[in-house]
Parts: sequence; C-alpha cells; structure tokens
Amino acid sequence: MTRAIVIRSNPAHERGDGQPVNTAAIEEVDESFLGDDPVLVEVSHSSINYKDAMALTGLPGIVRRTPLIGGIDLVGTVRESVDPAWQAGDRVILNGIGMSESRNGAFSELARVPGDRLIALPESMSPERAAAIGTAGYTAALCVLRLGRAGLVSAPGRPVLVTGATGGVGSVALLLLAATGHHVAALTGRPDELGGYLRGLGAEQVIDRSELVDQKGALQKQRWSGVLDTVGGEVLVNALAQTVYSGTVAACGLAGSAKLPGTVMPFILRNATLTGVDSVEAPVEARREAWALLATLPGERIDAMSSTVPLAGAFRAAEDLIGHRSHGRVVVDVRS
Repeated sequence: MTRAIVIRSNPAHERGDGQPVNTAAIEEVDESFLGDDPVLVEVSHSSINYKDAMALTGLPGIVRRTPLIGGIDLVGTVRESVDPAWQAGDRVILNGIGMSESRNGAFSELARVPGDRLIALPESMSPERAAAIGTAGYTAALCVLRLGRAGLVSAPGRPVLVTGATGGVGSVALLLLAATGHHVAALTGRPDELGGYLRGLGAEQVIDRSELVDQKGALQKQRWSGVLDTVGGEVLVNALAQTVYSGTVAACGLAGSAKLPGTVMPFILRNATLTGVDSVEAPVEARREAWALLATLPGERIDAMSSTVPLAGAFRAAEDLIGHRSHGRVVVDVRS
C-alpha cells in the first residue's frame, strides 16, 4: 500500500450545497491505483503550486477526473523501469504533463510516470532544492530563456519587470534574471511588507501593483526593457503599454485574470511582442535547457525563499497560498 493525497469528487457539491468541487485527504492506496506508466518512482519531494492549492482546496478548473492523486511536481528515485532510458537508482525530476489534472501526481510515496518527459536531477542540486524550484521555477526559466532569445537588454533606468513577484514563478524569475546580470523590478501588492524579501532575491526596484492597475492609455511612458508576467488582465495590458520599443513580454500565468482588455497599439506603434510560455507540454529538450539554467542558481538563495512541510501539511499550505498568506516556495516532504 502507498500513502497518497487522493482528490475525489464532492457529493455535497453535486447536490448544489455550495461546497467545494472536490475533497482531498491522505489515503492508503493499492499500487494498482497508480496506473500503468513504465517508470515507477519513489517520490521524496513535491511542492505547492497555485494549481496544487486550487486542487487541494476544491476550487474548480484544475482537476479533470477523479479519483486522482494530487501534486504537479515530482522529485524522486527510480525504483523500476521498463523504459530503457531510465534505470533503478536514477534520480529524476518531473513537472507538469497534466499531473494532478488528468493523471496521478506526486503527493504519493510511489508514482508511475512516463519516461519521455523525465529529467535527470542535476548532480549539483539536492532533491529538496529541486522541489523548491519545481514547476514554478521551471516555468520561470522557460520565460527567461524566451526573453533572452528575444534579445533582452536591461539597464538601470529600463529594468525588466516581473509581475506577481512574490509568487513561486516570480521569486525564481527574480533570482535568475539577477544572476544573469539583468536590472530587475518586482511588482507586488504588498511592497511594504515584502519589499525586503524581493530585494533579497535581486530586485533593484519594488513597484506597487497599483501602478499597473490604475494606469490608463494604450501607450504609456516606456519603463520596461521586457516583462515576465504571471498575472494577466489589466496588469499585463498596462505592462505592454509601458514596454520599450521592440521589447518583449513573456506571459505564463493568469493569477489576476485570463482577460486581455487592451488594444493592438503597443504591437503596431512600439513593435512590441507578446509571447506565451507553456510549461505543461514543453518538449524534453526545453525542459533540459531550463533545468540546466536552474542548476546554476546558488543553493543558499533557493533555501532563503523556501520552507518545507510534511505530506499532511500540504493542506494548510494550500489554504495559505489561496488566501495570499504565503510567499516564496513550499516544499512537501512526501516521506514525512
């Protein structure tokens, strides 16, 4: 038997009682519950991402079938494999691919996974730090690489802006951009409370979110050499309106809104580019490139932005994330 957090449909919701869509609880499941993918992994660590928080608290829009094991990040050791690319004892990472949405995830002592999206854990990185980085950091790395390919060049007066900077993606993005020599500005709704945290990650400026919510106008003062956006909606529209001529905005999230209530003016008159970044279906080559970049981060900087909870602590961590009572990254030690 395997200990796992299992998400099930909530009968009370189906009766129209205003209850969460799903319930989540730790259960003992038979190994047959794990599925039939070719690689069996002993999971050591996972993490709490916004999708995980939504799934564990029963919010709609994430879990597409039940029952399902939660957890979209996996770090562990191969126990057995019929995929010739992986052998028992290999230490591996897996992010996304629909885990905790349409396939079983990593909040489980054992997981069966496909081998074609697995990444070898970098030798310089501990499992705990890999989980702290997780899908959030992996997504941030994909965005930073995309901005780099677009020719991002920042300057003291024209920094690259990271929105949603206290979240998982934003926190790792700040680390990566600062480590690669960029001047960085961090956008947050809590500048007084979390400004020190953001500067500790490498932000040279901390910007109050209201500056990108209350602004109006299809074109505004050019402030940002590029933008890494996790928020969407009005924040994204105003970030575009403030991006320099020929600048690029990499959008990877919609924590604020999925809408884009703007105009085509930044694209036509300022030659701006809005590029989307997806981490779920990214090919294995892109995953390797992203993790190679992440492996260059100083370990102590990763530790400074992360905390660890046992498997049972995942529920409280999820509630805190949904309630905007946490920041940085929360690692789940699946073994404890």
